[in-house]
Amino acid sequence: MNDNNVPLDELPELSALKQAALSYVTEAFAEAELDGLDGDCMAQAALFAAFTELVATYGEDAVAEYAATLADKIRGGAFSMVGALKH
Repeated sequence: MNDNNVPLDELPELSALKQAALSYVTEAFAEAELDGLDGDCMAQAALFAAFTELVATYGEDAVAEYAATLADKIRGGAFSMVGALKH
């Protein structure tokens, strides 16, 4: 299944796909660390790549609306290891 045609607000329902994708990204971070890149460098590059892909798929306005929700999600623990397991 290609989720590029799925609206951003429906992506949370694709938990199996998200878990598989997160596994790939986690492996890429681990390989980069073995090659001497630090996590902050990888995180910034991953965010750039992710937002570039989202903008190409959904457009600037939709991605800006999505990004506007991130501050509350971050403060709510959605991206901490414990919080990520709940989402």
